[in-house]
Amino acid sequence: MDFRHSDEERAWHDTLHSFMDKEVGREYTREHDENREFPDEAYQKIADNGWLGLLIPESLGGLEANPIMYAIFCEAMAKFSLDTAACVMTSMFTAKNIVNHGTDQQKSDYLSDYLTGRRKFSVSISEPQAGSDAAAVRTRAELVDGHWVLNGNKIWCSGAHLPGAVITILARTSEDRHRGLSLILVPNDTPGLEIHKMPTIVRRSLGTTEFFMTDVRVPEGNIIGEPNRGWEYIGEHLEYERLGLAASYVGNARTALDDTIKYTKEREQFGRSLSSFQVLKHRMAENETELSAARLLVYAAADKMARGERAIKEVSMAKVFAADVAFKIAFNGMQALGGYAQLPVYDMERYFREAKHGMVGGGTNEIQRTIIAREMGL
Repeated sequence: MDFRHSDEERAWHDTLHSFMDKEVGREYTREHDENREFPDEAYQKIADNGWLGLLIPESLGGLEANPIMYAIFCEAMAKFSLDTAACVMTSMFTAKNIVNHGTDQQKSDYLSDYLTGRRKFSVSISEPQAGSDAAAVRTRAELVDGHWVLNGNKIWCSGAHLPGAVITILARTSEDRHRGLSLILVPNDTPGLEIHKMPTIVRRSLGTTEFFMTDVRVPEGNIIGEPNRGWEYIGEHLEYERLGLAASYVGNARTALDDTIKYTKEREQFGRSLSSFQVLKHRMAENETELSAARLLVYAAADKMARGERAIKEVSMAKVFAADVAFKIAFNGMQALGGYAQLPVYDMERYFREAKHGMVGGGTNEIQRTIIAREMGL
């Protein structure tokens, strides 16, 4: 078994990391995190390069790349911040819902503007009473005179407030727990939709929202695929989401560990560098080992998806393990940097905050283990 990337994949990796170093960088990332601003300039550069179309078929103007190339992309986008990666990835894997199950009209209405950067996508599953138990959603969508009328309360919806965003909402369209859910497209300027950005310690650039729907009306044609098949569709969505998240954890953890190594080599205490102390050397060696293992899990899942196979267990294994490793590396970085770790200019506190969120966002670590166990037949 050859674990090396192909020449094309290595060139893609190098192109993306050069872009992140030269066109985005640490200072830009830090500034947008501190100011809670979406990285519009970087996002538009990504759109101008055509990279938003990574998961879009060539027939629709995209690049039609495979999941391995997508994972390489997500890993690179997270080089300086998991939030930066989320700013791009959230629209990417949500747009794929339209690619997979949308009508020709939906593809015409939404994808061209998305590819140019003028439109963004968000997905809304969670509610105050339905977090990990996603099938317990109470938001209702009723078909009335050719329109879906939505009422309910959604929370933890990243990017729903951004200009031109279209939200893919998981809503109840019949009483069956799983076969009674549908995905409906709702532009965020639709009357009756009240959106509030939440003051979270992460997702500062992308933004996470809570919103309320009071008789929100959208055309009947805004449903994705068939009515009452939303649970099935969202399962496909989550495979790409979790693959992207796992890859981004690996990418950011790589930078966090590299920063820790650099600091401990340069910082002296008791007449020698911190990196010469066994307790720190062994800690970083363990982190390096775990990070390599996490990366292999990511690309094993991506490879299976690239073969056209479902990878439910594999993406959950990659996500839970990579999230744990990213947090451990960031935690150890905080310890190694000591007081300096508290300063935004050293970036470690951002890695730490965002890695902790990785253990919850996109499906908690506990839920990932439940999925893995279920796929094992337990």
